[in-house]
Amino acid sequence: MPSAHPYAFLALFAVIAAAFPFALLLVARIWFRLFQPPKPNPVKNNVYECGLESTDIQRVQFKAHYYLYAILFLIFDVEVLFLLPFAVVFTGLPAGALLAMLVFILLLAEGLVWAWQRGHLEWK
Repeated sequence: MPSAHPYAFLALFAVIAAAFPFALLLVARIWFRLFQPPKPNPVKNNVYECGLESTDIQRVQFKAHYYLYAILFLIFDVEVLFLLPFAVVFTGLPAGALLAMLVFILLLAEGLVWAWQRGHLEWK
């Protein structure tokens, strides 16, 4: 039997797609309340990591520069993934695609100049 509106199926699908995660969260909350009641005690609240008991020794702190280098590498590594398909079909693309890629490269160049001016590319 055909539906009253041609987009009724899409509306039903959107409602189900929005309700499904909330239903799963509700089931998880009910499961937690019924089968895992809170029983705090000193042993349960103690810090536990990798099978070793915690000590009062401070953790080694890493400099944020290492993470900054990694993020910058990922940004410019992913740039190559976007440039390679563009370079393969360069001659068959319209001028709008060239303009879009030019904007993309200029934004990346701006980010590189910003990082360079702020001194983030210097190894310390």
